Amino acid sequence: MSKWQDKVKEIIYLLENSDMNELDITFWGGRRFRVVKSPGITTGLASASPTVVSGATTTAESLTETMGSESILGEQIISPMPGTFYRSPSPDSDSFVKEGDQIIKGDTLCIIEAMKIMNEIESEINGVVKKILIEDGKPVEYNQPLFIVEPNG
Repeated sequence: MSKWQDKVKEIIYLLENSDMNELDITFWGGRRFRVVKSPGITTGLASASPTVVSGATTTAESLTETMGSESILGEQIISPMPGTFYRSPSPDSDSFVKEGDQIIKGDTLCIIEAMKIMNEIESEINGVVKKILIEDGKPVEYNQPLFIVEPNG
């Protein structure tokens, strides 16, 4: 077992045995682990089990690679605010971007509705959208990853 798997198990243990719902740790060298207890319906003394939400970095293996699952390398585009995620300007419109789309700096990627204000989220890099991490109409938190983009120049 690798040292990273040991660290992940330790992080999950800490989360399971505490009142915390989320733990976000960045280790020296750029490796980042964010573990969140699964939202779900719990009754009585049952607790939600933690799930790894993200851990990908562009300079090191991602947590999912370490754990042996499929992963996507690239830069994360994160939410600058809490709100509701929308992939298109209206329900009848096409999505701003789809997985596999080429994007350039300044392209609108999505809208986050916060306090009845529609905020367009624009790309800060050129690249290819590798993964859209949020479903349309779902709530997002501050600093939550929205997209994984493979940068290109």
